[in-house]
Amino acid sequence: MFERKTQGAVEIISGGDRISGDHVAELDDMFDACLNQGQPHVIVDLQGVALIDGAGLELLLDTQEKYQRMGGALKLANAGALLREIFKVTGVGTRFEVFGDARSAVRSFVS
Repeated sequence: MFERKTQGAVEIISGGDRISGDHVAELDDMFDACLNQGQPHVIVDLQGVALIDGAGLELLLDTQEKYQRMGGALKLANAGALLREIFKVTGVGTRFEVFGDARSAVRSFVS
């Protein structure tokens, strides 16, 4: 469901229609694969993701902490209106850099 591609020194994870239930474990595996390859600069492209639940938010927060300990970051891109509202209401949005598109997020790692 999720796919991963490399753009320069940044990994972009995209795909999926939600980050909940079994999808959380799949996404966690992708995050771990990035870490195992020494890649703590990751963007989650949320285009098409309609829903994120508490487990998904917790995964994003935990992963952000892991990446920061390695000198990296997890950044978010293309969040729709509902996801932006969820991030705002839960306060999760203050813990991430959120970009309008993946290209801007990638550029933020090099600027």
